[in-house]
Amino acid sequence: MRCKRANRRKTVRVSVPRKPVDLKAPIMASVGLAALIAAVAGLGTVLDRPIERVVVEGPFQRVTAMQIRSAVAKQTRGGFLSVDLKAIHSAVAGLAWVDRVRIQRSWPDGVRVIVTEQVAAARWREHGLLNTRGEVFDDDTRNVLPELPSLAGPDGTETQVARRFLSLSRKLLGVGRRVRALKLDARGAWDLELDNGLILKLGRDQTDRRLDRFVDTVLPLIETQIGRIDYVDLRYAHGFAIGWREGESESLLAGTGDLSDV
Repeated sequence: MRCKRANRRKTVRVSVPRKPVDLKAPIMASVGLAALIAAVAGLGTVLDRPIERVVVEGPFQRVTAMQIRSAVAKQTRGGFLSVDLKAIHSAVAGLAWVDRVRIQRSWPDGVRVIVTEQVAAARWREHGLLNTRGEVFDDDTRNVLPELPSLAGPDGTETQVARRFLSLSRKLLGVGRRVRALKLDARGAWDLELDNGLILKLGRDQTDRRLDRFVDTVLPLIETQIGRIDYVDLRYAHGFAIGWREGESESLLAGTGDLSDV
């Protein structure tokens, strides 16, 4: 019995005192965060002043600063921080003759508007205007602008006609002639009018070669009588035809050949 008692193990229980939970630090952190949010919100309210100034920049010929300020005024709901800059941009960009717009906030209570105007490069059909990129930016203009060349073509061909105008103009400038008008019809045929009123019928195909024929061969032949001629038809495969103005006699013999595309 003594041996059994000696072999028994004694279990010793040790009690570890628990530390009291300290909620003070989290509470203080939450209070501090709430105070920071409130401070930021209050600061935002102070900074979000009503828009009082609209600064307009850019060289203007067709658009006025008054038009731009009026468009901006309709979109200045909110304050310096909350104003919708995209809405202002859309309002100004929608004005006639406005090409590009940049909108910026101007501390402490203003909006800065930088505008680049459209540059009219040509008239399009009866009432439209093309910019230097060959885009119609005004399809019902009240400005006649007779000094600009007149271009025309089916819907969607604005860029094509503008590029063709530049290409043909470069060739004719070399012989002292300017293009007054260029037209592309629904069949794809080109008619070109020079600054003296002479019309060149270039047709649908080989227009570059036909214009070269006019410059190299036809123009030297008709130079002295060009004021009497209404048009030169270059659609012939091996020649050309001349249409005389009303009342003029045909004293100049034109080239001959069959029409290659009519």
